[in-house]
Amino acid sequence: MSNILRKEKQETIIGALAEGNSIRSIERMSGVHRDTIMRLGVRVGNGCAAIMDSRMRNLECRLIQMDEIWGFIGKKNRHATTGERLAGLGDVWTFVAIDVESRMVPAYLVGKRDTFHATEFVEDLASRLNNRPQISSDALAAYVTAIRYGFQRNADYGQLVKVYSMDEIEEQRRYSPARLVRTHKLIVAGNPDESLISTSCAERQNLTMRMHMRRLTRLTNAFSKKFVNFRAAVALHFGYYNFVRVHKSLRMTPAMAGGVTDHIWTVPELMESAK
Repeated sequence: MSNILRKEKQETIIGALAEGNSIRSIERMSGVHRDTIMRLGVRVGNGCAAIMDSRMRNLECRLIQMDEIWGFIGKKNRHATTGERLAGLGDVWTFVAIDVESRMVPAYLVGKRDTFHATEFVEDLASRLNNRPQISSDALAAYVTAIRYGFQRNADYGQLVKVYSMDEIEEQRRYSPARLVRTHKLIVAGNPDESLISTSCAERQNLTMRMHMRRLTRLTNAFSKKFVNFRAAVALHFGYYNFVRVHKSLRMTPAMAGGVTDHIWTVPELMESAK
């Protein structure tokens, strides 16, 4: 086999990665070595991060929901030593903002579930918007500080507070859904429409990520071994999700619905733009 993959083969590999196939399954189907698949995915993923950064500017997003999804690098936090955590192993969180009306993801950030990374994420989101949005999130305390610094009172913000049963921790250990006892809505900043405070779209996006990113599929050995690979995979997912994947309800891509592009991108076009 040539050292340089044919363009058609590269496109097939990227499409398979973006649709949730594991690297080893693609290796078996394509005959391409997993290391080559990995390098291609990282290169295109980093290019997708640049596409997201350049294209997601001057946006009009009226309703935004935010959430964070858990993953891990190498091993889970409870199994990692202090030295391993300092080296980048352990739990990792992806902060995601989704525009409710277009289903577009204008901003995301991979990091720790703390105030520092939440603030960095929200500041990045705020820099991409031209309007005053209404924002909803769960009750993560870090968001309160992040919204204050990121939007400087130029957002209406509410939280959907979920109260779970006392056996939530044990249920999570068994990978069963935690039993939701009740919810209530909390107005945190500005004057949000209480009827629109929700996280349902953000939670549905979490499911989309787990279905289309093999690294986030639970109870497998497909988890990332390096942070840079995980970050590139997340960028590839959002590049594909925003520009290539047609949303069934909208009958167009989220980027089209959000006014960022005027047509459905193909995988070859995504790869060409990611160079």
